[in-house]
Amino acid sequence: FGVELRNITFNAVISAFEKGAQWERALQFVSVMMQNSVQLDTITFNAAVSACEKGGTWERASLLVNVMAQSEVELDTITFDAAISACEKGCAWEHALRLLCVMMHSNVDSNTITFNAAISACVKGGEWENAMHLVSSMVQKKVER
Repeated sequence: FGVELRNITFNAVISAFEKGAQWERALQFVSVMMQNSVQLDTITFNAAVSACEKGGTWERASLLVNVMAQSEVELDTITFDAAISACEKGCAWEHALRLLCVMMHSNVDSNTITFNAAISACVKGGEWENAMHLVSSMVQKKVER
C-alpha cells in the first residue's frame, strides 16, 4: 500500500487542529511532516502558528517563525499577525515589537490586526509610550483603523 504523504493533507489536519485550539497536536503533525520529509510551506506554518496563538503559547509561535525564516519558507502577513497576536495574549510585548520590526524589515505588509495586537501587547505590559508610537506609525503608514 504505497500511500504518498502530501503536504496538502497534513495542512488540512493542522488547520483542523488550529481551529480546535489543539496546538500540541498541530505541532506533532509538523514534526511528523519533518520526519517524513514532507515539504512544509507557508500554509503549514501559518496554521501551526495560529494554533499556538489560539493555545496561548507565544514562545512556540515565535519559534515557528524562526524555523520558517531559517528554512527559507516565505513569511507573510498571516504569519506575523498570528505570532504577534500570540505575544499579545501572552503579555510578551517585547517579543511582539521584535516580530513587528522583523516584519517591517522583511517588507511584509502590516495591517490593522498587526498593529492592534502589538499595541494591545504594549498596553498589557504598561508600555504606553511604545503603544502611542505604534499608533503614530499606523497613521504615518496610513493603516486603516
